[in-house]
Amino acid sequence: MINDKPNNQGNDKEKSKMPKFNMYWAYGLIALALILVSKMDFGQGPHKISYSEFKEEILENGDIDNIVVIRNEGVAEVTIFENKLDNYKELFKENLTNSGPPASGPHFVFSIPSIDMFEEARMKAEEGLKQNIPIEYETRTDFFGDFLTFMWPLLLLVALWVFIFRRMGAQGGGGGAGNIFNVGKSRAKVFDKEADINVNFKDVAGLVEAKQELEEIVEFLKRPEKYTELGGKIPKGALLVGPPGTGKTLLAKAVAGEANVPFFSMSGSDFVEMFVGVGASRVRDLFKKAKEKSPCIVFIDEIDAIGRARGKSPNMGANDERENTLNQLLTEMDGFGTNSGVIILAATNRADILDRALMRAGRFDRQIHVELPDLKERKAIFEVHLRPLRLSDDVESKFLAKQTPGFSGADIANVCNEAALIAARNNKKIVEKEDFLSAVDRIVGGLEKKNKIISKDERKAVAYHEAGHATISWLLEHAHPLVKVTIVPRGKALGAAWYLPEERQLTTTEQILDEMCSTLGGRAAEEIMFGKISTGALNDLEKVTKQAYAIVTYYGMSEKIGHKSYFDSSGQSEYSFGKPYSEKTAEIIDEEVSRIIDEQYKRARKILTENHEKHSALAEKLLDKEVIFSEDLEKLFGKRKISAHVIEEDDDEVEEVKAEEVADNKAEASVDSEKDTSDKKQED
Repeated sequence: MINDKPNNQGNDKEKSKMPKFNMYWAYGLIALALILVSKMDFGQGPHKISYSEFKEEILENGDIDNIVVIRNEGVAEVTIFENKLDNYKELFKENLTNSGPPASGPHFVFSIPSIDMFEEARMKAEEGLKQNIPIEYETRTDFFGDFLTFMWPLLLLVALWVFIFRRMGAQGGGGGAGNIFNVGKSRAKVFDKEADINVNFKDVAGLVEAKQELEEIVEFLKRPEKYTELGGKIPKGALLVGPPGTGKTLLAKAVAGEANVPFFSMSGSDFVEMFVGVGASRVRDLFKKAKEKSPCIVFIDEIDAIGRARGKSPNMGANDERENTLNQLLTEMDGFGTNSGVIILAATNRADILDRALMRAGRFDRQIHVELPDLKERKAIFEVHLRPLRLSDDVESKFLAKQTPGFSGADIANVCNEAALIAARNNKKIVEKEDFLSAVDRIVGGLEKKNKIISKDERKAVAYHEAGHATISWLLEHAHPLVKVTIVPRGKALGAAWYLPEERQLTTTEQILDEMCSTLGGRAAEEIMFGKISTGALNDLEKVTKQAYAIVTYYGMSEKIGHKSYFDSSGQSEYSFGKPYSEKTAEIIDEEVSRIIDEQYKRARKILTENHEKHSALAEKLLDKEVIFSEDLEKLFGKRKISAHVIEEDDDEVEEVKAEEVADNKAEASVDSEKDTSDKKQED
């Protein structure tokens, strides 16, 4: 019984590899049969002989009843007297025929070299026999052969045309033999109650608010009377908005797994086609199918492919097909005819470029923002992706969540997978903590290149550059806390300093300036130590310049510009053909940006000059070890001053901090009371 199973599977695989029956096969077989039938004589036609056989064995005997010469084919047909056929049995046998000669004739056919030669031979035979040999000349027309000769190029073009459109239909939607007629049909995949979708809301870690919104939509579809009794109406659409990798499509899969209604899924690019009018036709077909199966959910992923704001095409009307598709979508979602029971789910990470008519209430009643996960959500996401891994005891989701600020859910999944690959590469049986740290470094910084050729001077410059970053970030209160510094090349970088950004929602001017000063520490260290600068600070200067312009033009943190912001968060500035400020203001902005960067650069030079010995010691240690951690900096500079605004997000740590604060307050209160009593005693 065990051995039978694989054999059955093998037979099934062989059967699945067999090409499926197609009606075009039948058409081809019929055409081939007609051609064969037209060419076959079924043994009843004249027997083929050579011209020499005719001349030597037939012509000179005088048994010829009639000769018919077919001019256009270059052949002649010979009919023998019926009472003389027995004289030519041997000739029939040589031609290997299975049946006797036809009684009425013609009996033989042969190719003539030329009409002149044939006439000459016939006339000689008539002179020798002293009798006339009847002969006729005619031209015959092969209607079927001529038809094939004329039609085969056209048939070839038709076959090629059908093949191309069938291929296009196979790649797109609308299967079956009539794909050319189904090009305007919807390509949506339908998942109904019987579909095997194993994703539900329990598999989505974090995103509590987003899940709550979608769970309410699913609940409405399951029990609409709970809401309609109070006069509520089913929401027409929900738009999932957020950065890439945050779980928008995963939430849609969870909705498909939870809802007991048909679920239509397709991408925004599936509406776009090379043919004019196809996109609008597919939208109509999609909503027609959805209405037939209502209540149901329609999910359109990457809706910005068709939902881009109208009138924004740089070619001024050259993309009418996309706009027609959008117009049809707007009409179907909330037009004259209401689609009751059809809920539209859509996902995009470019909500700022969507058309305003698409975003209004009545089409997308809800905009669900799916943001990057915070510390607690990253911890929950790590716990989901760590389940299938064989882990050592020192791996904790809480620690990994702290090491990955700003990571999306997709990034966290990549970290876990990369850690497993690194452990396997090192022939480990379990995935350890250091494998995860290496995976984070690999994803953030790129592949480690230990064998990259670097001269001693370049290596020393990189060491002092990175030590400059580390020194200033450690000494400044508002800069991001340092994790480690390395001079091992990764990706395109010759060295890197790893920081642990604080989980904060608001950023003050002091925090931005401290970060800028820390970023400029590398260039300042090169100038102080070597008296010259290099191109190694390119990324630092790019980052600092963007931050300075953001301070002045976006955040309104410059005294000369004032509390103004030239940032357009909507992305719908249709009539702004230039900068929204004058040339004079542009000069002031440039002056302010230069002033801010120069001040922070001088500040970085001052800090490094005051801590010259410690900075040099750190650089030499970096040259020796190649990688140093925050513990090494703490030995050189002492404990880092923690910013007062930092708030731990872990509940246990918050409770510990609060307990310590309460104890400190009690101690201070007791000290103050003792002071008050002593003061009173002195007064007495």
